[in-house]
Amino acid sequence: MDEMYTHRLSDERLTVCGVHVLFTIGVMVLFGLMFAPDLFAHGVAEDDKDFIEQSSGMRLIPFAYLGAKHMVSGYDHLLFLFGVIFFLYRLKDIGIYVTLFAVGHSVTLLYGVLSGTHVNPFIVDAIIGLSVVYKALDNLGAFQRVLGHQPNTKAAVLIFGFFHGFGLATKLQEFTLSQVGLVPNILAFNVGVEIGQLVALSAILIAMGFWRRTDAFARQAFSVNTMLMGAGFVLMGYQITGYLSI
Repeated sequence: MDEMYTHRLSDERLTVCGVHVLFTIGVMVLFGLMFAPDLFAHGVAEDDKDFIEQSSGMRLIPFAYLGAKHMVSGYDHLLFLFGVIFFLYRLKDIGIYVTLFAVGHSVTLLYGVLSGTHVNPFIVDAIIGLSVVYKALDNLGAFQRVLGHQPNTKAAVLIFGFFHGFGLATKLQEFTLSQVGLVPNILAFNVGVEIGQLVALSAILIAMGFWRRTDAFARQAFSVNTMLMGAGFVLMGYQITGYLSI
């Protein structure tokens, strides 16, 4: 009797969790559709655009500042990083994963801008949204349950880092960049991106440090990663819609 009652309770919990997942994703999608023009206005401010296009020669500090500003305001990159560090407690592990991500996006940012390699920004940003979904599912243990094995998380972070770098490159490719001082300026921009990433990551880690000390963390981890997955789906849907409307 007790065993049957326990199974029934487990089934009820699974049902509630399933409804919670669907409800959360639905709310996120609805929110995205209603507020898409403002929510997804992630780009470069008009003043920054004018500065970038009018700059000629080495402007290392301003470009580093723009790189840091772009990363700190880049919610898509920060959502992915949030998912990456969600269950990482040791600074050594955090350092490894963040370094892999930094290497990935640095390579494609520099390559994309300096080589003039163009990729469709909607497709790249849709894949960036997919990276958020992937990490949320990974945190929820979905791959282990469905596939029966755990994909290489380090490889996934590096690969998605490549796409995040191309996402940054597509923003800069929208402008007419002066060839005078281009290489040092782009290098400075990339350094700024890394600085901005460290600043944002530090704030996230401090907040999560307090959260992890509470009893609520274990209970809320599922809901938060479900919301993270929903946000990734919204990002993907918005970019796919933009691609299809071209």
